[in-house]
Amino acid sequence: MLKALKTNGSRGTPGAAKPRARAGDSRGPGDGELAPGTGVGASIVLLQSNSLPGLVQRELERMILAGDIVPGSKLNEASLAKLLGVSRGPVREAFRALEESGLVRLEKNRGVYVRQIPIEEADDIYELRAVLDDFVGRRVAATASPEAVRALRGDIARMEKATARNDVDSYLAANLDFHDRLVTLAGNAKLLLTYRRLANELRLFRRATLAQGDTLSVSTREHREIVDQIAAGKVAAAGRALYDHVMASRERMHRLYAASDKPPMPRVPRPGTDK
Repeated sequence: MLKALKTNGSRGTPGAAKPRARAGDSRGPGDGELAPGTGVGASIVLLQSNSLPGLVQRELERMILAGDIVPGSKLNEASLAKLLGVSRGPVREAFRALEESGLVRLEKNRGVYVRQIPIEEADDIYELRAVLDDFVGRRVAATASPEAVRALRGDIARMEKATARNDVDSYLAANLDFHDRLVTLAGNAKLLLTYRRLANELRLFRRATLAQGDTLSVSTREHREIVDQIAAGKVAAAGRALYDHVMASRERMHRLYAASDKPPMPRVPRPGTDK
């Protein structure tokens, strides 16, 4: 009989904390989780469209990004297998996938650890993302169909609803979908793979910065501007809006860590400008 992934319980084992229940969490089988009482039949249907290692990967990813497993934690294969109700093989495969996505690191003869991204590395990632996003904005503004623009506006509508509820988690999910959609629309498979890894590595930073003050409303406004420029077919302006949005996110990260001894890095000029 197939076992369903377990998604509730108490904390206790280091590196294998159980996920916290969140009010309003409406995710269901399509998100790689089973609702209570769905039974073995639903488990079989879910596993027919999602490999077990894939489901384990998604649950571990959720736990890491929700902060249930903190950066730097060592992941215990046996404990996680028991927690999720699976054998150790799928957990081991999930570890390899999470390493490729940039969320964990595998250290020979030591084990698997949730990655800690130092602020200096986050700076490098933001700068690279800004350059890539400039390219993405230009490409999508030149090629986007009306259907694509509607889909992007749909992501923004989700951000607006999350902002109204001050729901950082839902906002982050819509934000990630928006940027992933943009890069997909750019039509470069290699870029998409690179971008997704960079986005994964920044997700913990991004959640923390979005929780600051009125950042949700500011970020939503920036996203609206991006789509307006894309919808108007303004190639250079769309690229600039995306570049500026990423660098603004970087600056918000530095404000969050302003109490540290390391001063913020200087702003990097947008490609093709000296400002």
